[in-house]
Amino acid sequence: MEWSDVRIFLAIARTGTLGGAARALDLSHPTMGRRLRALEEATGQVLFQRTADGFVLTEEGSAILPLAEQMEESALGMERRLAGEQQNLAGTLRVSSADWFGAYVLPPVIAEYSRTYPLVQIEVLTGTRLFNLAQREADIAFRIVPFNGPDIVQRRVTQMPYGVYVAVGSADAVEGDGTGNRLIAMDTSTGSFPDIDWLKNRFPNADVVLQSNNRNVQAQMCGQGLGIAVLPRPVGDQISTIRRLELSEDPPRRDIWMGYHRDLRRLHRLRAFVDLVVEHLADE
Repeated sequence: MEWSDVRIFLAIARTGTLGGAARALDLSHPTMGRRLRALEEATGQVLFQRTADGFVLTEEGSAILPLAEQMEESALGMERRLAGEQQNLAGTLRVSSADWFGAYVLPPVIAEYSRTYPLVQIEVLTGTRLFNLAQREADIAFRIVPFNGPDIVQRRVTQMPYGVYVAVGSADAVEGDGTGNRLIAMDTSTGSFPDIDWLKNRFPNADVVLQSNNRNVQAQMCGQGLGIAVLPRPVGDQISTIRRLELSEDPPRRDIWMGYHRDLRRLHRLRAFVDLVVEHLADE
């Protein structure tokens, strides 16, 4: 069985549809169907049960799934190792981070990097999704929690300060009360956020008026006078429509972690970026 066939098999197993697998591999729907039929004919096994809800692995398909995943890891490992041996400062560098970090923290780093290494094309991938470094969905990622995947080289870059903000022209909220005020909070469906918990405790009588998983949205709504927001300082301090409140204590800081797969540790364009990040952001 060739690696190209294994990729087809895994894509269908993971997405459950030919259309989803086709989009994942950037192939056409008819091509996926034709390749699957050829694979099943070549192996002499029916690998998927066709149902109204999509493609479901048969017993035979489930039996080879772990072997297919092992083959995938070997192929991706070869790709990462070959990429890591590239010594020229050219090519593509994929950087993953949260929206706010990509919009307000990384721009000075990327601007200097691009001026110094103009042959490197930079892709900035932002959002709440955690891109898979082992599968090279990104070359380097920044997160507020440590990486838990195997073979990841990581370091804590800095502790990010947070502040409490209101719209310019708004009155100060009464610390320890918050009666009559409203809060802009983080969507906590994916977990808890120490800064949001701190904000609610600081203004216990304030109602939450808006929740969003995007710090940029929170900042803009705060600027519209919708309520009080706690934001990373690089975000809040750069927006002219909001001002930071002087409180008796600051919100808790969050660690910022940087990580990349160990197979890329000798990739020069990655090493140059890491060094620049440390120069710009690392705590003394």
